[in-house]
Amino acid sequence: MNIKELKELIDLLKDTEVTELEIEKSGVKVRIKKNRSIQPPIVERTDGSASVQAEKVSIPEQKELQEKPVEKGTVTIKSPIVGTFFRSSSPDAVPYVEVGDVVKKGQVLCIIEAMKLMNEIESELDGKVVEILLENAHPVEYGEPLFRIEPLA
Repeated sequence: MNIKELKELIDLLKDTEVTELEIEKSGVKVRIKKNRSIQPPIVERTDGSASVQAEKVSIPEQKELQEKPVEKGTVTIKSPIVGTFFRSSSPDAVPYVEVGDVVKKGQVLCIIEAMKLMNEIESELDGKVVEILLENAHPVEYGEPLFRIEPLA
């Protein structure tokens, strides 16, 4: 299964009621989860007038609730794919970046391995690495924060 097939699966699920899908193909297992949402509750007014419907509320994933507050003035670099986060090109190599390093736009920050493909994740801006949010060889989900970078003035 390649990235194109994953994107097609995600697109197919967007307009359905399905909240979770797990597929195994050629020994590779993929699980896709959508954020759940609850139906808008009916709210009755205390004055006895007609009831009104409240807005639809989204229930955030557990991970989002546990995220650290974002420092003011920093940019969060998020994972564009599902895979495994690696700080260096090989286990014995020096990490691409460390906290405190100054990076240029387009500079490689890490690698995310997805189905035996190594995807280089590049900096979106010139700045200083303030925080590395994951440990090496940690599984990562789409949209999961990887780095916090303070833009250079």
